[in-house]
Amino acid sequence: MSGIENFLGFLLAGIVMNLTPGADSIYIITRSIAQGKKAGIYSVLGIGSGAIIHIILAAFGLSVLLAKSILLFNIVKWTGAAYLIYLGVRMFIDKSNLFDSQKTEFKKVDLWKIYRQGFLTNVLNPKVAIFFLSLLPQFIKPEYVNSAIPFLILGGTFLLTGTIWCLFLAYAASFMTQTFRSNDRIGRIMKKVSGSVFIGLGLQLLFKRN
Repeated sequence: MSGIENFLGFLLAGIVMNLTPGADSIYIITRSIAQGKKAGIYSVLGIGSGAIIHIILAAFGLSVLLAKSILLFNIVKWTGAAYLIYLGVRMFIDKSNLFDSQKTEFKKVDLWKIYRQGFLTNVLNPKVAIFFLSLLPQFIKPEYVNSAIPFLILGGTFLLTGTIWCLFLAYAASFMTQTFRSNDRIGRIMKKVSGSVFIGLGLQLLFKRN
């Protein structure tokens, strides 16, 4: 199959990785809880777009530079960590209610902002690039490692299963919190908690060993 071996094994491994909580899933859940299903969907689209960038880089060998250059890896890692901490601090110090009073009615600029933040959360995480670069070759026949096609097929498969799971998270989180949207106190508390989670994720990415 286009230079791919043990596709079923890759599919199962990818599903397990998708189910593992990370910065992406936290961002989706936070947006879905805060602003409803539509915001959650746009965050999924943003994160998926970031994953496409990583897949293309891995397929054409550009991610090798990130894997071999400690300096480049650290630059990307620190940038991503700073961005997560920035999002967390903004949410933590903001005294407004986490829940949008208009529920799922958003302006286009708000949706674009949610999409953009989701994209940056994923594309600035060097662990995603290293993940694709380390996992995909394990399921590609040696004589096809110089071809982009098997990388793109495997990456697209992982993206598809991940998007399905992320959409489920968005729908589930928005559904479970509908009854809390009119409670200002809960909204403020959850905003502090969400901000703390983002700050914690950023610090973890910043100080965790390469």
